[in-house]
Amino acid sequence: MARNKMKKNRLALALWFRLARFYQTSNRASTRHLSNWGISLPQFDTLVQISVFQPVSQNQLAEKLFVTKGNITHTLSKLEQASLIKRTQNWRTKTIELTDLGENLLKEVLPEQSAFQASQFAALSVSEQKQLLHLLRKLHKGSKGKEREE
Repeated sequence: MARNKMKKNRLALALWFRLARFYQTSNRASTRHLSNWGISLPQFDTLVQISVFQPVSQNQLAEKLFVTKGNITHTLSKLEQASLIKRTQNWRTKTIELTDLGENLLKEVLPEQSAFQASQFAALSVSEQKQLLHLLRKLHKGSKGKEREE
């Protein structure tokens, strides 16, 4: 019985390892690519989210990035030191916006990073990429209920 369970789980484990390995490899490559502009992957993600939702509160930004408010504080401090963002205190809420320097950097980096990310999937046809996206969405929906159970 335990042997059948192991055999049944083997495919799922192989899928999980492949997804994790691709994710790690892609993140490392993106980190190297973004270092050309002196920013990290979390900093890039943060700049993109700020540009889409600005002005945005620190709490809202943390939610968009799927991190805690504490985790984002360090990233925001680095971006502020580099004059890429400005934080404004409005009573109890800090709002965040890109500075002109941040806007200009993002205008330069975003198309380059988008092309770089697209190249990560060049081994797949457009049809396969759409199929993968569909399957990942389905997997994500199925995993949401399991998060709440734990």
